[in-house]
Amino acid sequence: MDALGQNIKLAARQVRRDPGFTATVIITLALSIGANTAIFSMVNALMLRSLAYPRPERMGTIYTRVTGARASDERHNLNGEQWELLRDNVPALISAVSSRGTTGVNLRWGSRVQYVRAGRISAHYLDVLAVQPLLGRNFSEDEDRPHGPKAVILSYRLWRTTFSLDPNILGQAILLKGEPHAVIGVLAEGSTTPLNAELYTALQPGREGEGGGTNLVAVTRLRDGATWPEADAEINRAWSLRAQRYELRNNPGAQVTYYSVPLQKGETASLRPKVLALMVAAGFILLIACANLAGLTLVRMLRRASEVATRLALGASRWQIQKQFWIENLLLALMGGAVGIGVAFLALRGLLLLLPERWLTVARIPIDGRVMVFTTVVSLLTSILFGMLPALSTRNVDLRSSMGVRAVPRGGRLRLRQGLVASEVALTVVLLAASGLVIRTLIHLETLPPGFNPDGVTAGKASLDDARFHDPAAFMKLLDESIAAMRQIPGVQHAAVGLSLPYERAPINGSLPISDGREAGQHVETNEVYVTPGYFETLQIRVLIGRSFTEADGPNAQHVAIVNRAFVRKVFDGKDPIGRHVDKSTMIVGVVEDVAIAPGLVAGAPLTGEEALYMPAAQVDAKLLPLIHTWFQPSWIVRTAGPQERLTAHMQRALAGADPNLPFSGFYSMRDLRAKTLATQRVEVALLGAMAVLALLLSVVGMFALVASIVAQRTREIGIRMALGSTVGQAMVQIGRSGAGASVLGLLLGLVLCAGALRGMRSVLYGVGVYDVPTILTVVLMLASVTLIATAVPTLRIARIDPAKTLREE
Repeated sequence: MDALGQNIKLAARQVRRDPGFTATVIITLALSIGANTAIFSMVNALMLRSLAYPRPERMGTIYTRVTGARASDERHNLNGEQWELLRDNVPALISAVSSRGTTGVNLRWGSRVQYVRAGRISAHYLDVLAVQPLLGRNFSEDEDRPHGPKAVILSYRLWRTTFSLDPNILGQAILLKGEPHAVIGVLAEGSTTPLNAELYTALQPGREGEGGGTNLVAVTRLRDGATWPEADAEINRAWSLRAQRYELRNNPGAQVTYYSVPLQKGETASLRPKVLALMVAAGFILLIACANLAGLTLVRMLRRASEVATRLALGASRWQIQKQFWIENLLLALMGGAVGIGVAFLALRGLLLLLPERWLTVARIPIDGRVMVFTTVVSLLTSILFGMLPALSTRNVDLRSSMGVRAVPRGGRLRLRQGLVASEVALTVVLLAASGLVIRTLIHLETLPPGFNPDGVTAGKASLDDARFHDPAAFMKLLDESIAAMRQIPGVQHAAVGLSLPYERAPINGSLPISDGREAGQHVETNEVYVTPGYFETLQIRVLIGRSFTEADGPNAQHVAIVNRAFVRKVFDGKDPIGRHVDKSTMIVGVVEDVAIAPGLVAGAPLTGEEALYMPAAQVDAKLLPLIHTWFQPSWIVRTAGPQERLTAHMQRALAGADPNLPFSGFYSMRDLRAKTLATQRVEVALLGAMAVLALLLSVVGMFALVASIVAQRTREIGIRMALGSTVGQAMVQIGRSGAGASVLGLLLGLVLCAGALRGMRSVLYGVGVYDVPTILTVVLMLASVTLIATAVPTLRIARIDPAKTLREE
């Protein structure tokens, strides 16, 4: 222990003695370990850390595995029939369902009106999560039946901010969605659900309306004494009784089985591949940093060759010297890891600001004990990785030559350092190519023809999930009065309302019948949007043939529709559809240009030009209004010639003039909506781009250090060559080609690695191929440029070498 203490003290003195080297090592390790710690924190939260519920290993959800021509294996969403069979015929589970996400609703309490995010859950949902309210109780089965009593459970945050922690809130009625709801419970502080809503209402699932489609998400808890295989067998038996097995539609010979997976896996399944890819990229950064530091440490060992030789001459063993160098490297790695924790904390805060809303559903991302252990282990591994070769190099120290004044590096060490630089560059090429591909994807998506003019358009959304607007007459009165008021705002050229906007996902009609012509009897899937007259003029969507909607297209007039170009191509083979009928008696009166929207019919690119059918808002079926407003908030849109002062305040006043209890939930420009739709791609660009820049910086430092060390070690040789007639240019080329050669070798190796590594990116690339030539050329040119700079700058020192002085010293 005394010897170990002396070694640690000596290591600390050596670290203090060379502050430039120490700072370089600590900064390099802090950045690389910090990046790995931040990404591992996400891996830990999504895959390793248990959910914050009692006995989380007994919580699950249901997956569907379909075999056949159209195989799939994904989380299963339920309809009303499946939910009833699951609830009543699977005794091994406590089962519950929720809506597929939160929805925005309007809350009125006293004179206060506010917009809140609501989650809809069935009875026993909180029992499955083992979440008990701080005040009150959970929903009863009576409250969860269709048309049952209206009740609400508040989150602790809403209870604090809106109701001032009023202990007498239980039993009071609040106006929610235009109807009184009795407050029956308040969740405890810190309680969370997969929905993370501000308040919860009873789902009241049935077989009609919402329950007629697969709109319910199941969560289950295994009862005491039951096993997951028993539960899976019961689920398969229960669901075999269904009248319709839609999973097998258009898939002859296929078979379907249902099985349970842990709830954490089900909630985070879509994120796991992305996070693992980021973990691999962060691992590349760590390897590049270790290769870089190994090269720097080799140079440092060369400078300390005389010290090593002296200690050997005084009787020290080679093991004692290696142990000393190991301790120095370990000390540096632990210091880098400590600073890396701070870097990881800052990186996580920035990352959480970048992430789209609800990117992390059930997970939190703390830097907990597991993350600290990971950082410690990574720090120890880095000390081994970047210290192994330098420490072992002391075994080859020649006592006689190293005691001399002018020790000359051996060719083997130079080749080793060149190999390290080449490996850095190879990994950097992969990261640069990956980041280049996602950047090109984002550029492609952002430059897609929008199909409308986004300039000068402002949109405000409001929730009409409200009993007051279930009546078509009240609904149209609101639209007409508010639009008329907005048209009177100074500077407003056009105003209209649409159920959805470009760049957003639209409601889907999964079975729209074609009523006449050659396609009669055919059923098609299409996006279906209600709009008011002036919608196409406000957004400047071009009407290709036919006409736009007018005020004459009222509830008692001929039902009409306008379709887009994609609809005409798919359904009518590109032929003129004017006068054709869909949905029995609805006549197509116009065709408009395709606009970029988020896909809903077929999974694919984040923005696409899918088939769409537009209908007048005045002709929406009364039964459809409550259903579509549960999921979609219509947008009031205005077009102005330029920026208008206090435009959003004027819009809010115009809406309040039509209904003072209806607040806007938010205001957006078209570019805001596009950015929201492409939020995931922006995160990918930000993270991969940052890692690629860091890798490139480390590689530049490695090339610079390699050439600079060669210049420093061969100054005497260069001076003699110049004295014998060699020119400065020749000397610079001769020295610089050591770094350039390593870079070229690394580039070639990197391109070979790209051939395999980039294939896994196919699912996140749109409008660009995996082996995109412009991206590869950009990477090559970028590396060539930085290689030229990193090798040219240190070789400029050769011009300052005085051959005469070198000869005098000889």
